Amino acid sequence: METLPRETVVDVLEKRLREEILTGRYPAGGYLPTERRLAERYGVNRTTLKHAYGRLLQAGLLETRHGVGTRVRDFLRLGGADLLPMLVRHSPDWIGEIFEVRRSIGALIAERAAVRSRAAQHAELRELLAAVRTAGSGDAVQLADIEVHRVLARATGNRVHVLLTNTLFQAYLPVRSALVRPFTDPDAAHDRLAPLVEAVTAGDAEAARTAAESYLTATERIMLEELA
Repeated sequence: METLPRETVVDVLEKRLREEILTGRYPAGGYLPTERRLAERYGVNRTTLKHAYGRLLQAGLLETRHGVGTRVRDFLRLGGADLLPMLVRHSPDWIGEIFEVRRSIGALIAERAAVRSRAAQHAELRELLAAVRTAGSGDAVQLADIEVHRVLARATGNRVHVLLTNTLFQAYLPVRSALVRPFTDPDAAHDRLAPLVEAVTAGDAEAARTAAESYLTATERIMLEELA
């Protein structure tokens, strides 16, 4: 029997502090109470609190000023896209904004991929498109679909497009299981995606952009309806 990892006190405290930061109990720019007071409030020792602090510092939610204290970082002004998975776990409202960015970037990536992609990438795209149709479950279809978009990003020859694509997919991983409905019918998923792959492999930049916009709009609508 598989043994599942148990949450430690540090895990629980980190989640509690993170939620209280994101809900505004500890507002951006404000200093946290002293370690002694917080340790008493949560019934933990200061070593546990320091470990939780360390994780939140690494996540970009806190910053420490030597001799002054620890305060909440203004993450919406200073933070990066690496915060998105955590923010989505806190509030699925972020999904709509992620999709808006994904739609814009996806259209640009498709356009550039149509111009810059090579024969080997065309073969890979066709193989992955076929895998979408033959995948055995909604989850497998979704994963095959994601790989198509990763290849499109690589086909642009721009590594930033690859990193942005990875970041956006990572952003909605916390709710991925709730976004599977567009992929529950493999044939329908394949047919929505096929015009995009065909346009890119044909080298038609305008058609690729249009196909990407159409595909992303259609799948996002289904996903958001499911979430609603």
